[in-house]
Amino acid sequence: MKRFFTKNGILLLAAVTIVAVILCVVSAVSSGTGFLYNAAGVIASPFRAAGAAVSGWVEDIGGYFRSVEGLQRENELLRQENARLQEAIRQAETDSEENARLRSLLELRRQRRELSFESAYITGRSVSNWASTLTLGKGTSSDVAIGDCVVDEYGYLVGVITDAGLNWSTVTTVLDTDSQLGATVFRTGETLIASGDLHLMNSNRLRANFLEGDLTEGDLIVTSGLGGYYPSDLVIGAVEEIKPDDSGLGRYAVLAPKADLDALSEVFVITDFDIVE
Repeated sequence: MKRFFTKNGILLLAAVTIVAVILCVVSAVSSGTGFLYNAAGVIASPFRAAGAAVSGWVEDIGGYFRSVEGLQRENELLRQENARLQEAIRQAETDSEENARLRSLLELRRQRRELSFESAYITGRSVSNWASTLTLGKGTSSDVAIGDCVVDEYGYLVGVITDAGLNWSTVTTVLDTDSQLGATVFRTGETLIASGDLHLMNSNRLRANFLEGDLTEGDLIVTSGLGGYYPSDLVIGAVEEIKPDDSGLGRYAVLAPKADLDALSEVFVITDFDIVE
């Protein structure tokens, strides 16, 4: 192929030139324009075509990049709108949960008119093998005092205030090994002691001691209110299992607390109550 172009290149060039001249003559004769003008047009025509093709290609590339930039801007706007919608959904869920708590609290206040409540958010938790406490964002400036009972929005007992400052307080929960409450079996009225237990804490359970009468699984255990230290009939938990004690002579009950301590974000401190005889 290389040898062919080497030998015949001049002939090919001459042939092309002759064809171009013929085309110029024909065009000049048919249109009346000058020979040189037509020759220049014929020679320039391929270059004009190539230039137009390059210009179109560049314009297509520019349009492509403009389209990509437009899509990127649109995607960014969609991402921002999606973020706003997600935040709105989260806020709606939070508002719904808060409204549900408030409705439950209103129902609790209607049922327990003798109780005065102060709402407080949980700001800290401390859980170990022997302790279970909550820190609240309310204290003595909100009439929160040591010895006050703390409940959830359903009135289930969470624990008792054991320390309080101006704007904070500590709740010792019903699971804590230091927790001891006078209690009764709601169904029978039998009195007993509900307390935290070292061996039951890890399973979120407590125990009821000094069982003498009839007790069955599912029985509700509530505060007794004896002595006037705590309000009566606050639900502590339900009997889950009955076991013999270490001596083998008595029995104790394993209680599942009614308050979901792990899920709490807000609680209600009973700052005052009427003693019901």
